[in-house]
Amino acid sequence: MKTNVKYKNSVFSLVFSDPDILRELYSALKGISLPDDVPVVINTLEDVLFMDKINDISFEIGGRLVVLIEHQSTINPNIALRLLMYVARIYEKIVEDSNIYSTKKIFIPQPEFFVLYNGKTPCPDKMTIKLSEMFKTLEFLGIPEKTRPVLELDVKVLNINEGKNEAIVQRCHHLAHYSVFIGKVREFENQGNSLEEAVKKAIVYCREHDIMKELLETNTSEVFNMLMVEWNWDDALTCRYKEGHEDGLEEGREEGRRGIVKKAIEIARKMKAGGQPLGEIVEYAGLTLEEVEQL
Repeated sequence: MKTNVKYKNSVFSLVFSDPDILRELYSALKGISLPDDVPVVINTLEDVLFMDKINDISFEIGGRLVVLIEHQSTINPNIALRLLMYVARIYEKIVEDSNIYSTKKIFIPQPEFFVLYNGKTPCPDKMTIKLSEMFKTLEFLGIPEKTRPVLELDVKVLNINEGKNEAIVQRCHHLAHYSVFIGKVREFENQGNSLEEAVKKAIVYCREHDIMKELLETNTSEVFNMLMVEWNWDDALTCRYKEGHEDGLEEGREEGRRGIVKKAIEIARKMKAGGQPLGEIVEYAGLTLEEVEQL
């Protein structure tokens, strides 16, 4: 399996960093078989940041489709707005050499949006999040509501936890293996192991059972560090969310800030111990270079 040597922000991005694998993934999500010669071009904008994390995957298929896929361990109700802002940047990149003010119509790839969910909170196998669900009502202005919004964006949310959406997962063996790997981490964690030990045991188990074996053999430390960063950062975001809803009390907000800083230091320390470059640690943990050097 060929992978992008650049440090990815998530294990999911690392697994699906190859055009052939993305072709397989899209075919599984849609229940179709794309021809092997249909070109898949990755066009993820790695400078687009939301919630302190880089967006996951964007790619074109045959110049006719642009597909955006987000991998999440929590369901974000604002994901449709985030993807609207993101796809606008993608279209800017696609048509950058065209004159959008000319009298000649420009044709652009059709968009599709997916969220692949593997969090702990129960979630339906399939659901759709719509941009129009975020629109404020017009009743206050005395304006009748439109039956159809003039702007809409549908995000298909698919639960990829082990045992969920098995027909989709089994059509893409990379997705099936990823689902098993994450399931094993949770299984070992539920047995009383720390997250660190659970990840290590899951890596050993999957290598022994030919699950993501090549990736885990060639990128063991990267997978370990990325997963530790991902899940610790998810905990920090959860802490920030909870603290922000403590009746707006400054004491609660300050406690939330301290919790985030503490988690950032923990993440940075583990990344540094794993040998990650200082620049990447600064980016992911949100600390200064001096703070990271002193750890």
